[in-house]
Amino acid sequence: MRYLTRPRVLHLVAVLAAVALVSGAAGLATAEQSAKPKYTHQEYFEHYEGTKTCLECHRDEAVSFFHSQHYQWKGETPQLLNAHGKKLGKINTINDFCTNPKASWIGLTRNSRGEILSKGCSACHAGLGKLPKEEISEQQIENIDCLMCHASGYNRDLYPTDDGGWQWRPVLWKNQVGMDSVSKRISLPQRKMCLRCHAGSGGGPNFKRGDIEYAMADGDEELDVHMAASGNDMQCIACHGGEDHRVLGRGTDLSATDSPDHLLRCNECHGDTPHKVTALNAHTKKVYCTVCHIPRFAKVDPTDMVRDWSKPSYDEEKDKYSATITLEKDVQPVYAWYDGTTIAQLPGEPIRVNADGKVGMMMPHGDRAEDGAKIYAFKVHRGKLPVLEDKRWIVPIVVEEFFADGDIDKAVKEAAKEFYGIDDASYEWTDTVRYMGIFHEVAPASEALGCLDCHSPGGRMDWQALGYDGDPLAKVFAGADTR
Repeated sequence: MRYLTRPRVLHLVAVLAAVALVSGAAGLATAEQSAKPKYTHQEYFEHYEGTKTCLECHRDEAVSFFHSQHYQWKGETPQLLNAHGKKLGKINTINDFCTNPKASWIGLTRNSRGEILSKGCSACHAGLGKLPKEEISEQQIENIDCLMCHASGYNRDLYPTDDGGWQWRPVLWKNQVGMDSVSKRISLPQRKMCLRCHAGSGGGPNFKRGDIEYAMADGDEELDVHMAASGNDMQCIACHGGEDHRVLGRGTDLSATDSPDHLLRCNECHGDTPHKVTALNAHTKKVYCTVCHIPRFAKVDPTDMVRDWSKPSYDEEKDKYSATITLEKDVQPVYAWYDGTTIAQLPGEPIRVNADGKVGMMMPHGDRAEDGAKIYAFKVHRGKLPVLEDKRWIVPIVVEEFFADGDIDKAVKEAAKEFYGIDDASYEWTDTVRYMGIFHEVAPASEALGCLDCHSPGGRMDWQALGYDGDPLAKVFAGADTR
């Protein structure tokens, strides 16, 4: 080992002292600069000129994103039992919220006062306005809006194009200095970026999912123990981040799966026996974690529980029509068996009517006797949609025009023409039901369900609906077989 002699030590001390003085002076001069957040792309380019700026370095990433669900709005369907290998998603199926985006893709809808009511479903598509196509092209690649998911503080608005169409552009597109500043704030997706679309889907704050709220951007542990800003502060991608823009997780009511070989489960982090109490660990074999750990959802903003399109509702203040929507807050989930697969009501197929007389738009598959099935927590959404009288196919609705004029008959017939090519369609209304898995708004452990919340007279479990004669715990005390 080589040691420093005394003269060398004295020289080193003098040098370090000089460096410290210089550094101290420089530190005073740059303290304000160092306090500012630094982003990875601050020095990578001078001016942002649209997606082509990103493509100079990230063409491979753009190609991978083009093939993802977030761009195509459809994908592989291995967990959809009646998909028959088709690629499906919101772009080519029908739901009981805004029904289908294609006929209402882009454009300004105004009320009678000239105020803007809507700008189209593409507002939440990570593209600049063009409909996604399966065949890749330079036009499609340049349609990708990378900043939607990767730039903090990015905002955009709808502008007319020279050919009479519409395009999403950054609100700073005429302010190059501001645009350059925002476009260099590049990071992995943060909660706010995800929530801008996922919390506002369905037409309003928390309308659709029920357990994904804007408040999660800066929420507390009472709202969600995972994402609490003052607690675990987990980002959405901590669980959902996959590879090559393929997110993890499907929920229960989505048609496609971006990562079919990696189904997201709580035990990936918490294991199969997360409790210190043996009786609780025994429950994990047949009861999914969310049943006990999400006692309620829609904690901040109420969620859409019923949407009846057959009864137009008029909001005089907004001068806007909508379906008749029933909102509820602090909702208790419904419980059902689920084995990871779903049966959907697909367009162009005769409706399937459940035993309760309602059309199952998305129904969880599984039962008590199935080894792989567990009891899950669900938001059960009910609706009323048009169905063709002769073919018995569900029909979507051209919602944008309806928002302005309230003519539901015209909105249905235009959709039948757009979606099926049927002129002057004859239709009637049918009741629908959709089971939507609840996976967010996990409560603190102190608020998890206790034994008597389920195993007591008037408890939250409908034991007969779950395939039991009665409360299985009561039979344990009676010495009966509860398998």
